[in-house]
Amino acid sequence: MNYDLAGKIAVISGGTSGIGLATAKKMLEDGAEVFIVGRNVARGRRALDTLAKFSVKVRYIQADVSTVQGCKQVAETIKKGPTKTDILVNSAGIYCEKRLEEITEEDYYGIMDTNVKGTLFLCQSLIPFISEGGTVINIASDAGLEGNYGCPVYCASKGAVVALTRALALDFAPKIRVNCICPGDVATPMVEAQLKTGQYTLQEMALPYPMERIGRPEEIAHVICSVASPLNSYMTGSIIAVDGGLTTK
Repeated sequence: MNYDLAGKIAVISGGTSGIGLATAKKMLEDGAEVFIVGRNVARGRRALDTLAKFSVKVRYIQADVSTVQGCKQVAETIKKGPTKTDILVNSAGIYCEKRLEEITEEDYYGIMDTNVKGTLFLCQSLIPFISEGGTVINIASDAGLEGNYGCPVYCASKGAVVALTRALALDFAPKIRVNCICPGDVATPMVEAQLKTGQYTLQEMALPYPMERIGRPEEIAHVICSVASPLNSYMTGSIIAVDGGLTTK
């Protein structure tokens, strides 16, 4: 694929695994320079080793975007060089499957700090460095569009990302485009952790999907890169479901 990203500079939070890592790979293959952001140094190094096979134009920023200081740390790295960016992908996220009666305040802050605060404050920190014509892509979920069983705080966090995307798209048009991708279940480490609980099998997870399977990280990454492409210069404020038909039922 040619996404016309050659020479672009991208920052991807949650870029050390799952959808973020798959997106970094595709952007590097298309000629972009990529900064992957993650809090786990060992995972960051493994991701660098993986991505270096596709391009040398990749760097790892160790930062915890669930904190304001972590978001500022990412911006400070960009400020020192290359001094600007063209693409921000907010892919960092965590999942918690607990019913309302089980949720603790610690659970609430853990989910909201990463999924909502991290997205908001990384935008705040990096948008001053995004070039005119640049783009922000937030990753929400089908759960933020229609809700889901047994994970009310996760659903609330992803619904907030959807609303935040629409608000920022209005605030920063026409200089910067802001869009949101809403995947269904995808074969990432986060989903693997869900399956290890033994509450359900992969086959049971796939049952509600018209496509009769869950997604692959590279399928979501393709949509992210397509939305990031300058060829989509008229797209902003869009909320795009990539969920195997789940939310059309």
